[in-house]
Amino acid sequence: MTDKIMAVLALATLVAFLGVVAWFVPEIDLIVVITFVLLLAAYDFWKSLRNKPDNDDA
Repeated sequence: MTDKIMAVLALATLVAFLGVVAWFVPEIDLIVVITFVLLLAAYDFWKSLRNKPDNDDA
């Protein structure tokens, strides 16, 4: 369970950081790249949580 909490925290930190970058540097090319990066990170997060069995009993 700790790994899931850390993964959510890491993804939230990435979103916050890239959100600040996009806010202060409002270039359309940068925003497109940031959006793409966030979509890839969210997809990887979702995929890794779905494929790994939950072994909290061990």
